[in-house]
Amino acid sequence: MKPLIGISCCVKGFGIFNTPNHAASDSYVRVVLGPVGGVPVLLPAAGEILAAEMLPRLDGLILTGSRSNVHPDNYDGPPHAEGTPEDPQRDGTTLPLIRAAVAAGLPLLAICRGFQELNVALGGSLDQRIQDLDGRMDHSTPSDQRYPRVRTAKAHNMRLVPGSYIARLAGADSIPVNSLHNQGVRRLAPRLEAEGWAPDGTVEAVRVKDAPGFAYGVQWHPEYDWQQDPVSRRIFESFGEACAAWAAARGAAPLAQAAQ
Repeated sequence: MKPLIGISCCVKGFGIFNTPNHAASDSYVRVVLGPVGGVPVLLPAAGEILAAEMLPRLDGLILTGSRSNVHPDNYDGPPHAEGTPEDPQRDGTTLPLIRAAVAAGLPLLAICRGFQELNVALGGSLDQRIQDLDGRMDHSTPSDQRYPRVRTAKAHNMRLVPGSYIARLAGADSIPVNSLHNQGVRRLAPRLEAEGWAPDGTVEAVRVKDAPGFAYGVQWHPEYDWQQDPVSRRIFESFGEACAAWAAARGAAPLAQAAQ
């Protein structure tokens, strides 16, 4: 059986009544069905119960990107600027889910907002608007998003630690990445080790230092260009291999028990 891959959802308003819906981008579903080689399981922003009830049934976890920002109360930061999108239900779900996944050793891949959640969940903090800081680049999403290349165009190179995970995948110590974020790492969580930086020093890639298996975070969006970019594809293939190994070791016992 293929591994079950949890995909974190946001709470977003839909329709004329702005009804709250739990949603994740189709790009994450497609990448799980594609190079990850798993079965996607959308995880609603239902609160801390997911860590206890869903995590034992999963073989991997993808923490998705989003336009919403991690609420500053979670890292003792100043209030967001007026109009900043927030999603407290997602925060209340993903942060305990991350801590539980890391503790269990579950394969984990954190992308963009998920990357920031990983840092906050493990004790780090965030800069809220990198583009407003002296000497920093504008990493934010362009206001004009009518063209597909907005999501896939390479915004800058990323310097990698020689011999690090992505450096080995790429066969290089620098790779170009897309960039679509306002927030970024301010204080790196003690359990994380930086393995990649943008030209302005923004942390772009991290690993959980003491994790027994795959536990990695990337600030850019490999799910947008894995069909064209070999490094993006290899990230998901590597994650999928870790999930398949977890599924083989776990067996079907938790699912069988759940069905009783």
